[in-house]
Amino acid sequence: MKALPVEPSNAPVAIGSRIRAARQSQRLTIEQVADATGLTKGFLSRVERDLTSPSVASLVTLCQVLSISIGDLFAASETHLTKKDEGPRISLGGEGIVERLLTARSERRIQIIQAVIEPRGRGESELYAVDCDVDVLHVVKGSIRLILTNEEFELTTGDTVTFPGREPHTWVNPTDDAVEVLWVLVPAASR
Repeated sequence: MKALPVEPSNAPVAIGSRIRAARQSQRLTIEQVADATGLTKGFLSRVERDLTSPSVASLVTLCQVLSISIGDLFAASETHLTKKDEGPRISLGGEGIVERLLTARSERRIQIIQAVIEPRGRGESELYAVDCDVDVLHVVKGSIRLILTNEEFELTTGDTVTFPGREPHTWVNPTDDAVEVLWVLVPAASR
């Protein structure tokens, strides 16, 4: 069996911005990282700006100090684009509603669902909960009533309400006009 010839890429691997982001997310200064790694501030600055490449030993030390894996620096970013009205249709229940998933199906950190609710459309007749930590309802256009265990909210265009994801709730479009909302679930619901 003949092996496929693979030509190496001459494209530079830009890891500096990922190293900088890891450092900044931990609220560390270049000086603090330099002290912890034994590398100079100037060298670290050049690495973060992709003006120089660290040796394997320096990279291992740097990743240990920043608590990141070397593989994360080289992993391709996972970008997902959903074009308007092209998200896959889903159904979380209710009547008179068209729901579309706007985030990637594989995304587990957050889930955004666009819902267009017909006049007098409604959620389930019984209060229900979603398996997530935080539930956000944002009204893009129209009016909706959100019903929680002990309170109700009348929301109109531009309004946003945030509540615990496991809080029993339901909703209704009490108007004669369609309403468009976004549901944001953190992390993504397993339902």
